[in-house]
Amino acid sequence: MHIKTILNYSVNFNPIKRKKKQVRFIIFHYTGMKKELAAINRLIGIQSEVSSHYLIKNNGEIVTLVPDLYIAWHAGLSSWKNYKSLNKDSIGIEISNPGHQHNYKKFSKKQLYSLIKLSKFLIKKYKIDTKNILGHSDVAPDRKKDPGEKFPWKYLARNKIGIWHTLSAKVLKQSRNSKIDSRSKSLFLNNLFNIGYPKKIPKNITEGRYLVLIIKAFQRRYRQELINGKIDKECLLISKNLIKKFS
Repeated sequence: MHIKTILNYSVNFNPIKRKKKQVRFIIFHYTGMKKELAAINRLIGIQSEVSSHYLIKNNGEIVTLVPDLYIAWHAGLSSWKNYKSLNKDSIGIEISNPGHQHNYKKFSKKQLYSLIKLSKFLIKKYKIDTKNILGHSDVAPDRKKDPGEKFPWKYLARNKIGIWHTLSAKVLKQSRNSKIDSRSKSLFLNNLFNIGYPKKIPKNITEGRYLVLIIKAFQRRYRQELINGKIDKECLLISKNLIKKFS
C-alpha cells in the first residue's frame, strides 16, 4: 500500500533517526489558524519550533512535513500512561481547521477520507495498537483542546482507528446530567487515569482546575454533546465501558 503525499519538509525535527519499533502512537491535531497557508508556513518555519509528520489540507491533500522516523515537534509537554514527552514515541498528524479560537468547524469529508487512509497505512506499517490513537487534548489536557468535539472519533473507531464505547444512545441520554455521589466521582477519575490520562498536576495550575480540564478532555472525545467539566452518570458509564477496552 502506498500513500500519495506532497513533500514540503519542515526544519523542526530531531536529526537523530529513531527505530521503527519506537513509533507507538498516532496523535491527531488541528492547525488552529485562520488560514491554511499560514498554518503550513508555521509548521515548516524555523521560528515557530513546531511541526508534525503530516498535514491534511482542506481539499484532502496530504502533505509530508517530517519523515516518519524523525521526531517531529508536535505534542510538546505531554504524557499518557507511563510515557512522557510523546514526541519521541509518536507520529503527529495535523488537520487543517481554524480551531476553537477562529470559528471552529466540522472536518470535511475529503479530510476524513484522507485521514482514514493515512491512519490505516501507519497503523499497519508500525503495528500501532488501536488504543494508542490519541488526540492532542488527551495527552496535554491542561493546554490543548484539539482536535476538539467536532472530530469524529466514533466514525473513526468504526474504521478501526481509535477506541469508542459500546453504550446505546438511549442509555447515555437518560444518564446525562444525572448526579452521582463522591465515591462514584472518584471512581470516574480513577478510570480516566487507568485509561491513560495524565495524573500528575502541572505546577502552574490548581488541582480543582486541572480536574475540570481533564474531564473536559474526556468529554471532547467521548461525550461530545456536552462539554461542561462536570462528572455525571453518563460520564461514569462511558468510563466504565472504556476501561475494559484500555486494560
